[in-house]
Amino acid sequence: MTSRAGHLAAKALGLKLRPKDPYDTYPHLEGPGESINSADTFIEEPPHVGEFFLGFIPTGQQVYKYLFSLFPFLSWIGRYNLQWLLGDLVAGITIGAVVVPQGMAYAKLANLPVQFGLYSSFMGVLLYWFFATSKDITIGPVAVMSQLTGSVVSDLATALPDVDAHVIASALALLAGAIVLFIGLIRCGWIVDVISLAALSAFMTGSAISIAVGQIPSMMGITGFSTRDPTYLVFIHTLQGLPRTTLDAAMGLTALAMLYLIRTTCSWVAKRWPQHQKKAFFISTLRTVFVILLYTMISWLANRNMPRGKAKFKILFDVPRGFQNAAVPVLNKRIVSNLASYLPAAVIVLLIEHIAISKSFGRINNYRIDPSQEMVAIGVTNMLGPFLGGYAATGSFSRTAIKSKAGVRTPFAGVITAAVVLLAIYALPAVFYYIPNASLSAVIIHAVGDLITPPNTVYQFWQVSPFEVLIFFVGVIVTVFATIEDGIYCTVAISAAMLLYRILRSQGRFLGRVRVQSVMDNRVVGDHKGRADEYGTFTGSDEATSRNVFLPITHADGSNPEVQLDNPYPGVFIYRFAEGFSYLNAANSLEYMTEYIFANTRRTNLRTFDRPGDRPWNNPGPSRRKLKAANAGGIDAGAVDVDTSLPTLKAIILDFSSVNHVDITSVQQLIDVRNQLDRYAAPEVVDWHIACIHNRWAKRALAAAGFGYPTMPTDGPRRRWKSIFSVAEIGGSQSAAAVAELDINEKELVASRRATEAKPDIEAALGKKGSRSGPGDVAGLNKVPTGPAIHGGRAVPVHGINRPLFHVDLTSALQSAIANVEARSEENELITRPISISREGAETDETLA
Repeated sequence: MTSRAGHLAAKALGLKLRPKDPYDTYPHLEGPGESINSADTFIEEPPHVGEFFLGFIPTGQQVYKYLFSLFPFLSWIGRYNLQWLLGDLVAGITIGAVVVPQGMAYAKLANLPVQFGLYSSFMGVLLYWFFATSKDITIGPVAVMSQLTGSVVSDLATALPDVDAHVIASALALLAGAIVLFIGLIRCGWIVDVISLAALSAFMTGSAISIAVGQIPSMMGITGFSTRDPTYLVFIHTLQGLPRTTLDAAMGLTALAMLYLIRTTCSWVAKRWPQHQKKAFFISTLRTVFVILLYTMISWLANRNMPRGKAKFKILFDVPRGFQNAAVPVLNKRIVSNLASYLPAAVIVLLIEHIAISKSFGRINNYRIDPSQEMVAIGVTNMLGPFLGGYAATGSFSRTAIKSKAGVRTPFAGVITAAVVLLAIYALPAVFYYIPNASLSAVIIHAVGDLITPPNTVYQFWQVSPFEVLIFFVGVIVTVFATIEDGIYCTVAISAAMLLYRILRSQGRFLGRVRVQSVMDNRVVGDHKGRADEYGTFTGSDEATSRNVFLPITHADGSNPEVQLDNPYPGVFIYRFAEGFSYLNAANSLEYMTEYIFANTRRTNLRTFDRPGDRPWNNPGPSRRKLKAANAGGIDAGAVDVDTSLPTLKAIILDFSSVNHVDITSVQQLIDVRNQLDRYAAPEVVDWHIACIHNRWAKRALAAAGFGYPTMPTDGPRRRWKSIFSVAEIGGSQSAAAVAELDINEKELVASRRATEAKPDIEAALGKKGSRSGPGDVAGLNKVPTGPAIHGGRAVPVHGINRPLFHVDLTSALQSAIANVEARSEENELITRPISISREGAETDETLA
């Protein structure tokens, strides 16, 4: 509001406008003219609200990129070639041979006839390549989603008795797909990042155990109880039903054993004879097809002339040819209301498995996937699949791994797989008639076995984050003793609670300064120092320049405890925020900061509470006995119970390197702390320096709260402020300025060499001894030159001179803090120093005013 109308409106509304440049309101400051030419000054403009809202309006180019990104195949289909086609043919046919028996098996998990697994398999692989950003992913029926669909179908069988099971499954897929598609279209794929790896592993492991245990009764031919009960009950009932085992066990157990035998043998052959590794891979990949065909032939030989109800073991019987259930999905208010409570779990399952798998194989094969676009692919697949009778489908881990190893080149391999599935739907239903149910259960158990997290991986989790291992086991236990949905919600909730607790209870670190040098490992090149060249590269020369580093005073970062650290200057504190600075953790972080400052400083004015009644009720001060003893000993009452050796509070440096955003709550609490510490340090004021702040909006917020500018006392003469800025050279390495700087550096190296010869002990250089800083030991930090070290070229400030207390790093912040603290001390000493004047033999004291 710089216009006259704006100012009038602000006056009418009672708005207190800050000056455009608050730096100009302090005429007693030493301006930057002593250091920086007026032509080279830099005034940093704060961001405007209009910029914030304009950032949400896409440009024409951005709209074009968005529309183009919805169909990634357009970027590579024009370059499709014969070599890619050959790779896609091999991979597509291989996956087609695997997905047919797996799709039928997973349909049984979903409480649906086997043909619905084929419908879902066809639509998944056919549609995905239009929207894919991953060449390896195969979309289709998966064990976990099928199990979840089966649970929904089973639960709603009583609530919707007149609705067919496949109608419920199709409606669930359509609704979940619409939600996922919406998330993908608005490009919120980052939402999957809220689910941690521990939660994902627990979900996969618990689901795999639940599915495997639920398939054991079918594999053994045991009946008489529901396999949809909690996993532990199913396991107990299975043990109780072992005497009721039928001939199905022969078809199931032997098929499971053969699947593992073929895989183990192929793995051994590949290691023993590497030249046959490719053949072993394809044999291992097609083991499911081989086992299903073998046991189908055995079943045909055993049951070929028997009536339908006299089969020796359970078989599939009739499988409809073609898309018999192709129709518009039934979706009405009654179905939607009953499915609403299951949608969150369905959406989570659709997303986390697919995105996790696609990201993993993208890293393995050196390409990047777009999570938002993958959501578009999943959403479109699940919205169109129900029109052919399909149910919910997502990325499959086992088929994706096979497809990757088979040498797939592009997502077009899905079209080849769709052709194989289509052939099976129309040409092989007669063969499917004799497939044993127990053998399909064995295929499911074998497939989900790879989803169980191995013990070594859990141990690695423990090495990284023990608490997340607890989350993992909680998720697995809840899944086993309750349901898969409860396991998902439980792990996600605990992970979110852990993150929230860490942010809420985070505490910053107080930093101390130490001088260090870079040295080479004497075990390799001998014991000598080194320095960096003009590009910052370590040269290993004998001349080594020291530098300041800032480490936590408590050595909580694991640094060597023998390195002695302390506050860099009496009364000056450096505080680094740990987990950002927002309304969640501002109170806890600032409370810790103030408590530490109170414990390591004393009040500037010890006579703040002259009378007992002046003290606040919660700070009663010393007892009456101590006060009487102090009065008797001539001690000031304000100094009782006060450690006068502690320094007074002078300045606080806030390290914002871990802060990218501040909000109203955090800034207000920072203002409250500033006022509290100003009262504590009265009549002096506390200087607040902000270092390593990188967000313009955070700068604007702090500047609006009065930070970034020196605070002037309100009840005394204004003091002069030394404005110290970090400047950078413009002109390149060949400029005169660079030559002058190199000359200064060489002089510093000579001085450093002399110091090294005088004190050869490397411990002194590393700051292991005598590193505690005092008033006279600031390692040159307070010796700030009045002019730039760069003499020959053009030097400009890195940050705007209108915000002198925003610093580029901690070193410059500490330089400014110490320089002004010492300048203030000299000014106070000059004001209060008594001067003896001899006048006609009499001595009088006069105080300079």
